[in-house]
Amino acid sequence: MKAMRWHDYVTVNLFWLGMNFRNNAINIIMPYLVAALVGAEVRNTALGLMRTGGLVVAMLVQPAAGILSDRNPSRYGRRRPFIFIGVLFDLLFLAAVGLAQGYWSLLAAILLLQFSANVSHGSLQGLIPDLVPEEQRGRASGVKGFFELLPLVLVALSVARLVGAGQIGWAVAVTGGVLLAAMLLTLVLVHEQPLAKKPDTPLGPPMLRVLGVLAGIAAGAGAGLAAGAVVGGLAWLAAWPLAGWEAARVVGLGIGGLVAMGVAVVAGVWAGAWSALGQEARRRSSYTWWMVNRLMFFAAVTSVQGFAPYFLMRVLGVSLEASASLTGSLMAVVGLCTMAAALLSGWLADRFGHRMLVGVAGLLASAGTCVLLGTLETRSLAMIYVAGGIVGLAAGLFTTSNWALGTDLVPAQEAGRYLGISNLAGAGAGMIGQGIGGPLVDALERLRPGTGYTAIFACYAVLFVLSAVALRGVRQTAA
Repeated sequence: MKAMRWHDYVTVNLFWLGMNFRNNAINIIMPYLVAALVGAEVRNTALGLMRTGGLVVAMLVQPAAGILSDRNPSRYGRRRPFIFIGVLFDLLFLAAVGLAQGYWSLLAAILLLQFSANVSHGSLQGLIPDLVPEEQRGRASGVKGFFELLPLVLVALSVARLVGAGQIGWAVAVTGGVLLAAMLLTLVLVHEQPLAKKPDTPLGPPMLRVLGVLAGIAAGAGAGLAAGAVVGGLAWLAAWPLAGWEAARVVGLGIGGLVAMGVAVVAGVWAGAWSALGQEARRRSSYTWWMVNRLMFFAAVTSVQGFAPYFLMRVLGVSLEASASLTGSLMAVVGLCTMAAALLSGWLADRFGHRMLVGVAGLLASAGTCVLLGTLETRSLAMIYVAGGIVGLAAGLFTTSNWALGTDLVPAQEAGRYLGISNLAGAGAGMIGQGIGGPLVDALERLRPGTGYTAIFACYAVLFVLSAVALRGVRQTAA
């Protein structure tokens, strides 16, 4: 394997920039279109359904594409043909997103886009292991991390402004153009060697593990909903004599939603870990509790981001177009703070350790979400930016420190298997946070306008704290 030159770190990671530009652009475009196509009383539910369906597709397609690219004998290399095919279909399905005339046609376009996007994503993850010598992978991964965060700022300066002006067609065109340019540069500048010998590793077992993790998360979500219904019902009955019928229902739904999400995370991770690892899940309980910590944090942070446009409409009383522009500006603030924290996290980890930083990140994100809650009363845009900056700092600390902590907990000889399972569990975060959170917001808003976002953001603040509490189960390192 040839040593990397300075520009090779850029070329091998260029598609990460294009791919994350597309992902962040869709996070601006999709809420706008959902709100334009459905009534205000169901838009959070509709958005939650769309995100949940997309994540299910991603969890199935991404590992399958990675495994198939491992076995690809093409003379153009293993990964680039999948990236090329994935982007061609991305462009087609992006156009379908922009042309959607109803919610169900938009849902179909988003699911198809998730399919094609994860064809390229699953194969892309093999480029650094394939082409970068082991002793240089840290630097290559650092450039990758930068290219994952930079699109937050780029999308804020381009796509968010176009959506804010109602120019959906141009927003889709810019997204497709950046993605196409990143793909073409990757095809031309990245040089892969054809596969000398096709691996004989069977496709079935790893895909069965994927299905096991997905089934575990689904079972956890079911258990969470059942627990939330029971606890919420009891809370409603307890509050009824004191607060009255309507207020008691609000209390019951809020507490039930929090319990549903918390139980869904813990039960889903443990069920998924047992499906994928068997008795190893119990023997390596620190690893499993690390996944609980990871899923709790991501369930909260991705949901805060996902519902941000509708939250801004509620808090500031602005139009759908203005909320898209403001969401882009907020993403830029979050992105800059995340990059700053990520740069500092290495130095801080040397002084305080990864486990402590992960715990601090959970508490800091909870504080930022509480500041965001306060803006429901103050209606201050400046405080919204402050809250976004705090959550961004927490996300930067968490992203780098949590992954480093995880690499210490998994057995070195099976690191790929264990960390791959954790990626699948992480993808389930949006399924829980937004799949449960979306209907909860709409139900509460119908009961008492203004309570939905208060309740759901309070739930996410508690989930951040619980992510730190879950670290109590992380007590050992892998042998």
